Amino acid sequence: QVQLAESGGGLVQGGGSLRLSCAASGSIFTINTMGWYRQAPGKQRDLVASITSGGRTDYADSVKGRFTISRDNLKNTVYLQMNNLKPEDTAVYYCNQNVLTKRGYTGDYWGQGTQVTVSS
Repeated sequence: QVQLAESGGGLVQGGGSLRLSCAASGSIFTINTMGWYRQAPGKQRDLVASITSGGRTDYADSVKGRFTISRDNLKNTVYLQMNNLKPEDTAVYYCNQNVLTKRGYTGDYWGQGTQVTVSS
């Protein structure tokens, strides 16, 4: 079993910064791609950023140049540094990690979600 624990959300004024963290624990052999998604009220959950095990990153056009995704493989943790936040970034942010467990199962695991609210 694998669990993901998110932290770092909150309320911030427009132009401010937040850093999200998501740590995986449990029966982990290795972690492939890690990513952050977000879901605003009444909208679908969309990919914000992802990072492969080799460090290749990908970003949604709306956050390019403002958000940075990174990972610490020793800590099984993925981070999302969010700068120059805008009100349209307001959403619940979910981390996702594609995990190969020690029993040989590969699957996607999700964090519980953390609220990010940006005031204008």
